Amino acid sequence: MYLEHYLKTLDYDNIPNFLIKYLDCPSLIRLKKVGYFCGMDYASPNIYNFEEYISRFDHSLTTALLTYKLTKDKKTTLAALFHDVSTPCFSHVIDYMNQDYEIQESTEEYTELILKQDKCFLECIKKDNIDIEEVINFKNYSVVDNERPKLCADRLDGIILTGAIWTKNITINDITNIINDILLFKNEFNELEIGFKNVDIAKKVIKVNNVINQYCHSKEDNYMMLLLSEITRLLINKKYLTYDDLYIYNEQKLFNIIDNIEDSQIKELRHIFKTIKKENIINNEIPNLKNRSINPLVNSKRIDGEIITSNHKYLNKVLK
Repeated sequence: MYLEHYLKTLDYDNIPNFLIKYLDCPSLIRLKKVGYFCGMDYASPNIYNFEEYISRFDHSLTTALLTYKLTKDKKTTLAALFHDVSTPCFSHVIDYMNQDYEIQESTEEYTELILKQDKCFLECIKKDNIDIEEVINFKNYSVVDNERPKLCADRLDGIILTGAIWTKNITINDITNIINDILLFKNEFNELEIGFKNVDIAKKVIKVNNVINQYCHSKEDNYMMLLLSEITRLLINKKYLTYDDLYIYNEQKLFNIIDNIEDSQIKELRHIFKTIKKENIINNEIPNLKNRSINPLVNSKRIDGEIITSNHKYLNKVLK
């Protein structure tokens, strides 16, 4: 429901012709069975109750359409479309397993390898006369990816999807209002950055983001992310899986493997993952957990008048 409306708002029915052929590339198709919510679609329903299934493919597509809406630029749009191709099954759970709690980018180093092995992708960029380096390095496009607290397509798309599906504090009307209000501005670093025309829309996005940040710092989410990371670590250490399998199998396949392993330690952890209730979750505090602060532009100026750093009071400010 939300995804369908979001795609309609992004004019998916009139998707640019150059983009269509890329949607069949295997590196992108794989993401259709990698969930956006880090494997938690298979977790205890006592902890997570998502409105609908959202995949990393969905996120990649909506990020690309959002980028194209603002830039009408092929290279920037393709960088957005393929920015998540190195996402393994369970997504940021693997960053937890790698103890990358704060940056959560430990798997991005595989982007180049994956795209260079995708023959479909290579044929497509050849037809479009685009150099592979112009797509691999998506961080070169500030519209696609930018440091917090600045806003970019990846970040705004994540706020919309997460607010609609997980925290449930974005409505269909909100999605329409947000997309219709965004523009590109030059920020104080002379970068292109997504911002808003209307201060009330910007404040709505900030409020949604602050709730998302609270959810991601909750003891429930930390516990479940750490639990699945421990299950995955055990699977690899006990040689039921290899690290590379996280890029070969889909999440449903991995959980089928887990469910059929006769290993008492893994079975016990899997049972907890599937059935635990909120009242039974202990608090596992993680030092330096990723801070999801934003301070967007409204008509070229920061809404809070300054660049916000991590752990700033801005995160908890109630905007009236």
